[in-house]
Amino acid sequence: MKVLVTGGAGFIGSHVVDALVLKGHTVEVLDDLSGGFRENVPRSVKLHTLDVRSIDAASLMKNNGYTTLVHHAAQMDVRRSVADPAFDVQVNVLGLINLMEAGKDSGLEKVVFASTGGAIYGEPEAGPQKETHTQQPVSPYGISKLTCEKLLHFYFCEYGIPYVALRYGNVYGPRQNAHGEAGVIAIFAQKLLAGHRVTIHGDGLQTRDYVYVGDVARANLAAINFTGNPSAFNIGTGIETDVVTLHQKLKQAIGLEQPATHGPGKSGEQRRSVLDCTKALHDLVWKPEVNLDDGLKRTVDWFASSRMPD
Repeated sequence: MKVLVTGGAGFIGSHVVDALVLKGHTVEVLDDLSGGFRENVPRSVKLHTLDVRSIDAASLMKNNGYTTLVHHAAQMDVRRSVADPAFDVQVNVLGLINLMEAGKDSGLEKVVFASTGGAIYGEPEAGPQKETHTQQPVSPYGISKLTCEKLLHFYFCEYGIPYVALRYGNVYGPRQNAHGEAGVIAIFAQKLLAGHRVTIHGDGLQTRDYVYVGDVARANLAAINFTGNPSAFNIGTGIETDVVTLHQKLKQAIGLEQPATHGPGKSGEQRRSVLDCTKALHDLVWKPEVNLDDGLKRTVDWFASSRMPD
């Protein structure tokens, strides 16, 4: 199949590109490089440096015969979505519509969408959260991801384009950008390796479900091959870890003792998130293979031996 991976120069998207290439698919990447890097894209893969909202991106989608869209391009910073919800909607919602309108009459046969398993549910009524959990996002980012899932359902009903929405936990691993819109593990790892103290926002007892990026890439492959009814799947571990514990594990992986400082909590941040991934196990035949300690070790080793592109 011919696959377009949006956001394919970014952290998660580039790992998905690598996995697709290894499976022998024809892959191209659309990325505006606002958060991704050319160095993340294999030389054998064509990179189109475009904004998902642009006319050029729509023309690319319309004229190149992509059978599958793997959509990772997004505004993914919860804090920015709170500060500028209009921008969040423009990139996440209108960007998807732009590509789907171009693809619906151009041979598009499947969409795999990178959604969110934390922000889409809001504060949990119970945990781990199943896909059937009430969806009450507390940030514009979560709202935009839920809106995109509903839009994909529309395109399936109206135009027959099947989709799989993958609701990620907190993804971490090599290539994660420790600057700007980044995950806590990348930020902590880089600071600790440099001998600096990290800042924990709030009391540090907020929990997340941390899932290794290699496992997430495998979930994308499973989603592409899925032939069941369009659906959403949680992609996580079912294990919640608070930030204080995460900081301690990273210190152990690096081999140092460096206390953290505490700062004010983040606006729009929920208190708890942990995902039930039973549905993915049964329907996608997918489960996480890398536990947190091993994943942190791989991540720390990568940061210790690599220099992030400027």
